Amino acid sequence: MTTIKDSVHDHIEVEGVAADLLDTPAVQRLRHIKQLGTVQLAYPSANHTRFEHSLGVYHLAEQALDHLDVDGVDADRIRAAAMLHDVGHGPFSHNIEALTHRETGKYHDDVDELLAEGQVGETLRENGLDPSRVAGLVAGEGKFGQLVSGELDVDRMDYLVRDAHHTGVPYGTIDPGRLVRALRFVDGELVLAPGNVQSAESLLVARALMNPTVYSHHVARISKAMLRQASERLLKSDPDLSAAELRRMDDHGLLVALRLCDETSEFARRYAERDLYKRAVWAELGGVPDWLLAASHEETRELEDEIADACDLDSREVILDVPDEPSMRESTSRVMVGDEIRQLGRQSPLVKALRTAQYQQWRLGVYTVPEATERVGHEAVERLDLDVEGALVSERRGRPSTLDEFAEAE
Repeated sequence: MTTIKDSVHDHIEVEGVAADLLDTPAVQRLRHIKQLGTVQLAYPSANHTRFEHSLGVYHLAEQALDHLDVDGVDADRIRAAAMLHDVGHGPFSHNIEALTHRETGKYHDDVDELLAEGQVGETLRENGLDPSRVAGLVAGEGKFGQLVSGELDVDRMDYLVRDAHHTGVPYGTIDPGRLVRALRFVDGELVLAPGNVQSAESLLVARALMNPTVYSHHVARISKAMLRQASERLLKSDPDLSAAELRRMDDHGLLVALRLCDETSEFARRYAERDLYKRAVWAELGGVPDWLLAASHEETRELEDEIADACDLDSREVILDVPDEPSMRESTSRVMVGDEIRQLGRQSPLVKALRTAQYQQWRLGVYTVPEATERVGHEAVERLDLDVEGALVSERRGRPSTLDEFAEAE
């Protein structure tokens, strides 16, 4: 048994297959991938890693196994999946996942090959586990996959508390101990026991508050967009680098590669010095035309080039950031009300209000070098057919918006 001191859960005892997996290269690599990517540029203490998060997920999974009386090979598979659930992440966590998915067809939870090969595969097989069955749990398959990747999973329970702890904000405070004790399997579905609607709501509220204050903070949004653009240019510029290799880098490796490439070295400098682009436009969802929301990646890149050309800028100096429309996966969590299983979204009056808040907080961003924000802002509003009343253009930056009220002034 190995005992590890954790900043969130205090002491975590790791044994069995999880202890054997702990020192494999795939798991140790997670020490060098920040949990929140570039969020540290907004919250300097947000330097926690996927490694410590994986330990936390394993710890909560152990508690859930004890509570649910799951043992034997099923329990060992879940322990392994909890420890390995993040090994498919690329550098800076989710920040460049859209890029690597376009090139490789794989998301971070597509880990069949990673678990079947090398030391991880050997360790699983030595412990009598089929790597493909463990990979299925990481992807959320089957009854027990819900514990690792689902609406009530231990992954979510750990990252909300951990992210709030390391950023110093009070919004991710939930009670994972109570949530774990309330878990039940009913007809193969993972649900919360009767009397726990408020516990389910706590997950929903925590996620809804963490999104504008941390995950979608405007500094994080800008730096993520700059990193995505630079990583895409790196792939195009370096014929010796494949998307599959990029996906297996850690944060340090990617930054070095960006620094050594002429096409992306300026981004590496800007990142190191926190010399970020600024918002030229910050547009509400109601001010964005449907055709722009539906634009493909290639169409978005063409629009960036057009705006940059019209403003006499290098194509790298304009970034159009169009987030996906808001979603609230937590609202599909299942709770027992009497003898009936109900989705939280149909039981809680909070869901509708939080959905409305999500739509109000959504923003399209156009980012550029500080000296060009005014002309890029005007060009973007005209070219993208944005409703000016729903867009915060650079020289009107003093006008408050829902997200600005939460965000750190820049």
